[in-house]
Amino acid sequence: MNKMKTNGTFIKWAGGKSQVLEQYRPFFPKKIDRYFEPFLGSGAVFFFINKNFALKEVFLSDINEELIITFKVVRDRVEELIEDLKKRRELHQQKGKQYFLKVRKEKPISFVERASRLIYLNKTCYNGLYRVNSKGEFNVPFGDYKNPSIFDEKVLINASKLLQNVNLEVSYFENILGKARKGDFIYFDPPYMPLSKTSSFTSYQKNVFLEKEQEKLAEIFKELNKRECFVMLSNSNHPFIKKLYSGFYINDKIKAKRAISCIGTKRGEIKEVLITNFNSENNE
Repeated sequence: MNKMKTNGTFIKWAGGKSQVLEQYRPFFPKKIDRYFEPFLGSGAVFFFINKNFALKEVFLSDINEELIITFKVVRDRVEELIEDLKKRRELHQQKGKQYFLKVRKEKPISFVERASRLIYLNKTCYNGLYRVNSKGEFNVPFGDYKNPSIFDEKVLINASKLLQNVNLEVSYFENILGKARKGDFIYFDPPYMPLSKTSSFTSYQKNVFLEKEQEKLAEIFKELNKRECFVMLSNSNHPFIKKLYSGFYINDKIKAKRAISCIGTKRGEIKEVLITNFNSENNE
């Protein structure tokens, strides 16, 4: 596999993988026919793989309904989405924070409006976070950017093309066992195990993802291994995670920049783990 083509995503996401894709490149299987990504997020790994492999089937899922709706609208109704985003961009330029707070309270019904709302909030809220309270209400504060781009028409159109014929659904990660079979490639990017009690950002939904959920995911990983699937998982460089996946290939030298901290000096480079059930140097 030669140098891989670059990736383009249309939203920001906490823990997004755009910055580490070149580090991941050597760990992908040499051939991928069916691809699964149960923690979709920004979809950075999907877009990267879809540009560089002749995929026959793709299954993308997440428990975040607003996120999946947004991806579906980008896939199926991108022109309508762009027009709605143009209106939001104009209103933001006119009213700024006042308009942001109004949109944050909105509960639109149409899929196009729900998608444009998510993209707008994502590009204008603080740090591009997606966070909801116990009632499922978006509660990230205003980002106060001087001139947020909000959207790039070319990026959205390109994403729409790459999403054609892709299966998108709201689903829990364990439901993958109903579809995955021998030879499939599955990439898991769950909410990371927090490195300390004060660094926890394990939920962009009202659901939490801590030890119990990490253990359940490890069980799914091991079951997929038994089925002879190719499985890859990213997580924090935490002793608990390394113990869960002992016996598999663990690369603990992946370098990523911390982007969530509100203190600039604490956004330094950290090491993450990339775990596979196959030796990337010898897989076919």
